[in-house]
Amino acid sequence: MTASTVHRRSVPPVWLRMAALDGLLLGLFMVAAATFGTWLEGPQSTWRHALPDPFVRRAIMGLLMGGTAVLLIYSPLGQRSGAHLNPATTLTFLRLGRVGPRVAAGYVLAQFLGGTLGLWVAGAWLQPTIAAPEVHYVATLPGPWGLVPAFGAEVGMTFLLMLAVLHLSQSRRWNRHTGLAAGALVALYITFEAPVSGMSLNPARSFASALLARDFTALWLYLTAPVLGMGIAAEMFVRRRGLHAVLCAKLHHDNRHACIFRCNWGAH
Repeated sequence: MTASTVHRRSVPPVWLRMAALDGLLLGLFMVAAATFGTWLEGPQSTWRHALPDPFVRRAIMGLLMGGTAVLLIYSPLGQRSGAHLNPATTLTFLRLGRVGPRVAAGYVLAQFLGGTLGLWVAGAWLQPTIAAPEVHYVATLPGPWGLVPAFGAEVGMTFLLMLAVLHLSQSRRWNRHTGLAAGALVALYITFEAPVSGMSLNPARSFASALLARDFTALWLYLTAPVLGMGIAAEMFVRRRGLHAVLCAKLHHDNRHACIFRCNWGAH
């Protein structure tokens, strides 16, 4: 066995490296969520006392997190990995045939690990404020209206998000705007919907907060509703446009980085 053969075998396959990048992206998203959430909602926060209206604080949080999502999607890392950042997104593209089972499993595992590690790192330097009830590791919890409205809201939000992603990301003309639309929806959801369900959209994001906060209240809701909502959107898209209209699993395909998915963009 030659030295070059050993080296080639020691390098992880490309899809595994891309999965790790996607997990890293979600980890960075969780660092931002924890940092901004602590700044805005911490009991001793200057911002909390300067802005006593919760709606105003949610609007600021929405702009910050929507902007974070946009930056991550268009970053070099996001352009390479496809910027799923969400197990529900990966599983939807698995159902649509643009992600293989092994790649999907790697992405989902990396997203759960990345989100949890990112929040753990943020929590290490945001203690003790991040553990205060006002922040609670930015956990997603049902609002005062209960489980049914929270579940319905999560299904509805993820349905609209995936419908927008599919219509934009599969269009050569509009593909480059997918990240902007996703970030805008995140900002709107945090501003207006957060009191209903806590605004998750993402099983791995909610799992990370639940694990660090040791609060698994209604976690089943956040593990299932996003997958259901995005699955319904995918079914509607396929019935209207056909499965052939789904070209690739990348959110932002119009870039110079190679695609690792079952991509039909070149044929289109």
